[in-house]
Parts: sequence; C-alpha cells; structure tokens
Amino acid sequence: MKLNGRSYDRRSLARLAGDLGAAGGVRSVVLDDGTERGIRTLEFRTGAGLSFDVLVDRAMDLGGAEFEGRGFGWRSATGFRHPGLHEYRDDDGLSMMRSFSGLLLTAGLDHTLFGAEVDASQYRYPPRRTAVHALHGRVGNLPARLTGYGERWEDDGRCVLWAEGEVRQAAVFGEHLRLTRRIEADLGGTEIRLTDRVRNAGFDPTPHMYLYHVNVGWPFLDEGARYELPPHRTLWQSDSVAEQGVSNTDLPGPLPGFVEQVYEHALEPDAAGLVRPRLVNERLGVYFELEYDTAQFPSFFQWMHLREGAYAVGFEPSTHHVRGETAAREDGTMTFLEPGEERLYTTAFRVGAV
Repeated sequence: MKLNGRSYDRRSLARLAGDLGAAGGVRSVVLDDGTERGIRTLEFRTGAGLSFDVLVDRAMDLGGAEFEGRGFGWRSATGFRHPGLHEYRDDDGLSMMRSFSGLLLTAGLDHTLFGAEVDASQYRYPPRRTAVHALHGRVGNLPARLTGYGERWEDDGRCVLWAEGEVRQAAVFGEHLRLTRRIEADLGGTEIRLTDRVRNAGFDPTPHMYLYHVNVGWPFLDEGARYELPPHRTLWQSDSVAEQGVSNTDLPGPLPGFVEQVYEHALEPDAAGLVRPRLVNERLGVYFELEYDTAQFPSFFQWMHLREGAYAVGFEPSTHHVRGETAAREDGTMTFLEPGEERLYTTAFRVGAV
C-alpha cells in the first residue's frame, strides 16, 4: 500500500501513528443544521486525495466527493435534505427535484424514470388495483439500517475502508424489496467500489427497475471539459438537443435558461462486458470515470444540465430503456422478481490525474 509516495504495511504504519485516522479511514457524523439536520453520514478518506460522504439516511447514496481538494460530486441548491421532509407525490410527481444533489442518487427499486400509473393486481388487494409512481421511485429517500463500517486489513497488505447497510422498501399489500449495499475504497486508493443486491423479500412477483444517477459538478465540470464515451450508437435524444444544439462532448460553461439534454446511448463494452464513460478536465489535469457491467445495466443515459446555478452532467446506467415503465410493460422488457429472487450490481467510480 502506498501513501505519499512511500510503501507501508500495517506494522510500519502503526509505528508512525497510533490511530489509523492519521492516514485515512471512515468516520461517522450527523449533519446538524437546516434541511440536512439529522442525516447520518459516513466520511471516507483514502489518504490519496479521495474523500467522499455516504448518506446513510438517504439509501447510503454518495453525497459530496473531492479529489485533491477539488469537488466532483455535484452539489445543488437543495443540499442533502432529510428524507423526513420528502413527500413522494408532491409537485405532480417531481418531488425528487427537492432533494436532488450528490454524486450518486439511486433510483428504483420498483420504478425508475418519469411517473406512471401501472397495474398492481399481482398483490391481490382490490382497493389497490394500480400503483402510482413518481420520478425515479422511492428508494433514494429511504434511510438504511447501518449494519457496519470501518477499516479492514487484508492478507495482501491492503487496508479496505468499508460500509454496509440495508434499505427496505415495503408496503402491506404491496412490494417488499430489500437493497443490501456495500461500499469499499482502499487506503491509498482513488476508486470507490459499489456492490448492490436487490432481493424480492416478499411472496408476490414484484416489478424491479434500477438506475444510478451519477452526477458530476464544478470544478471537475467546467468550460472546456470533455464528456468521453466508448464507441456507441445514439438510440434516442430529447427534443432540446436539436433546439439548442449544445455539444454533448465538448462542454461549455453555465448557460442561461438551458433546458436539460438527455441521450440514450448503446455503449460498446470490452471483452469483459464493461464500459467506462468519463469526464476529463485537462485544465485541472483530472478525470472522473464510471465503470459498470452492461449485462447488469443494458441501457445508458447521458444527462446534461448546464443551466446557471444547477450546472451538472450525469452518467446513468439503467436496467430499462428511456421510455420508462409503461413502455417496458407493453413491449415485454419489464423485469419482475419472483419471491426470493435477487439481482446483483457491481460498479466502480474512479478519479485521477490525466
């Protein structure tokens, strides 16, 4: 393991500091002001310039994130709002926009993309014949049960910083889905590893949709930054692309009145089925990279929100295409998990120098 250009093992590091926190680690804190008050947070520091926050009370999503003192996890005006303030059906189903901030917002577990009213007869409860969904589902505003966190030394000399928790999305006469999330980073490393398992813990076939809304903001995102995609085909784009004509690869600074531009791309994977879209800022000499498995996430959306005051770009691997749940049910691509069935998702976030 390397720190500050030198190699260390557990013993040599212990000789220098009685507390591993001198090099890095995981610390539990509680945010205590404004709309963020009461949010349990885990602060990760790898000692190699990477630091990031895990929002335990927001599905263990990733909040603020920095590399060598420069932020890359998007921070919007909403801050990391406490889930107790969230009203799922507010703003005609767009309530997520009142708590939309951070490097990662998880969407699902039974619905993603725009709102829909869909058949719920599989739950066999006559008063609830349909389920009404809001944008990107419920999971991103559900607190996790934290099952553990800390630092673990491996036999190969690595020290792994980790956290694990479970998020339960359940209703009587409705879905019972459980997300088990594990987050890891190596002491001395610049990579975040995310392992998610979504299980149908109920006894009825249950819809499942899943999407990561990965959001990079200033200063990694700035005028002259590049959004780099593997070889790809563009399958769909929003009307705003033709109306505005803003490049989706060579990015401008914040624009007044910009309307979000969204693309669905088919990305060409490597031999292992992995793709690695990235954002590169040569002026700062840094990059952000997302790695995911196309067998787990067959769809990918590129989100551009370059408006003043809400300046961000997004990387969105998804289990379903951009047309959403109603279309997926109609064309036969909707996923239903049988009782006890689970899905695994493994993803990596990387930062570094270019």
